[in-house]
Amino acid sequence: MTSLFQQDMMERVLFVSVTAEATPAADAVRAQVERIVQSRIFRSAGVLRHLLTYLTERCVSGEGESLKEYSIGIDALGKPESFDPRQESVVRMHTARLRQKLDEYYRTEGPDDEILVDLPKGGFQLVFAFRPVAVLELQVPIASGQATGWTRREFGLASALAAVTALAGFQFFRRAKSGEGGELWSPELQELWNPLIGSNRRLIVCIATPLFVNVPGFGLIRDSSVNDWDNVEQSKGLNSVERALSAGMTQPSYDYTGVGTASGAFLLGQFLASQRSNVLITRANLLSWPEIAEDNVVFLGPATGIHQSEDLSAGAQLTLEPEGVRNLAPGLGETAFLADAPARNTEESSLSYALVSRIPAMHGHGAIFMLCGNQTGSVMGAVQAFTNPARARLLVAKLKGKTGRMPVYFQVVLSVKSFDDVPVDISYVMHRELGVR
Repeated sequence: MTSLFQQDMMERVLFVSVTAEATPAADAVRAQVERIVQSRIFRSAGVLRHLLTYLTERCVSGEGESLKEYSIGIDALGKPESFDPRQESVVRMHTARLRQKLDEYYRTEGPDDEILVDLPKGGFQLVFAFRPVAVLELQVPIASGQATGWTRREFGLASALAAVTALAGFQFFRRAKSGEGGELWSPELQELWNPLIGSNRRLIVCIATPLFVNVPGFGLIRDSSVNDWDNVEQSKGLNSVERALSAGMTQPSYDYTGVGTASGAFLLGQFLASQRSNVLITRANLLSWPEIAEDNVVFLGPATGIHQSEDLSAGAQLTLEPEGVRNLAPGLGETAFLADAPARNTEESSLSYALVSRIPAMHGHGAIFMLCGNQTGSVMGAVQAFTNPARARLLVAKLKGKTGRMPVYFQVVLSVKSFDDVPVDISYVMHRELGVR
C-alpha cells in the first residue's frame, strides 16, 4: 500500500536553490590554495602540492586553457624533455589524485571555506568559485491538520535524498562554472537509461551492504564469501576467529558499505535527479521483494553486498565473483575468468573489472540495473561509464554492433585502471545480450 509519505513526500520534499557571487580575485585564490597545500591532507603529498600551485598560477594568469599534458609533465613533475604522454600516464594519474585530494579536503578540513578550488574531469584547468549558498526547504506532508508520522526508514530515505539532491545542486553549479554539463543527457545516455527513466514506476537506488558479524568485546568481522546470516556457522574463517577470541558471534550488522559504493550513490543521485523527482535511496538489506517487483531498481556495489543478486541474475552469462568476473560461456579468444589485480603498493595502479547488467524486473514489468564491482575503482568506473556522455557513446556503439540495434537487456564487462582508487582508464571488454526470462 502506498503511504501518504510515498505519494506526497517525493513531490514536495525538497526545494534547492544555489547562488554564488562572481569569480574570486587572484589574491584570494592564491590565499585559498596556500591554505589547502598547508592542510593535513596535503602535508605528505609534496608532488600534489607543487602540481596544485603550478596549475593555480597558470590559471589565474589566464593560461589555463593552454595547459597541455606534456608541459605539465616537464614543468610541474620534473620529467625530461623526452617525456611522451602517450607512453606514460603519470600526469593523468597525478591530476586524478589531485582531484581526489581536493574533494577530500573540502569534505573534511575545508567544509566552510569561502572559496572552492575544483579540477573538472577531462582537462587540467582549475575552476575557482565562491561557495554557493544553498537553501534547502523540507516540506512535511500534513494530513487532517496533523503531521504524518514517519517511520525510521522513511526518514532515512528522505535524508539520503536530501543529501544527494543538495549535492546535485552543487555539482550542477560546478559544471556551470567550468562550462560543462551541456550534454548531461545525450541520446546515448537516454538509450541506456530509458527503461528506468521513461517509466512511471518509482526509481530506487539500492546500495550494497555486506554482512558483518558482531563479536562482543572485539567489534565487527567479515568473511567476504558469506553474506547471509544463516550461513555464518558454515564459515571456517569466522569460526576460527570465534574460537581464537573465545567469544560468540551474536548478531548481524549491515551498517557499512564501501567508499566506491557511497561515492557512486552520490553521483547517481546527481545524475538521475535531473530526470526523475521520485528517486529513493535505500540499502540492500532493507529492500523488500515487493518493492523490487513494483519499482525500478538500480543496484550499486559488490555483488557480495547485494543478497538479491543471485536470484535476480538467473540466466546471466557473466557473473561477478569476489576475485573478478566469470565468463560462463567463453567465445573464441575469450578468457573464462577476468581476475582483479589490486595494487601492491601506493605507487602502483590497480586493475579491476566492473559488471553492469540491465535485466528485466520481476514479472517482466520495468527494468533493473546492476552496476557491480569488487573494488572502489571498478564501482566508480561503472558509474562513470554509464553517466558520462562520451563514454556512453562508445558503449552504445559496442552494444549495437553491426546490427545497429540496441539490445533491451544486456551485460557489459568494463576494465578499470585506478590509481589511489580513482579510475584513470575505463575500457570496454565484452558484452552479452540477454533474452527475456
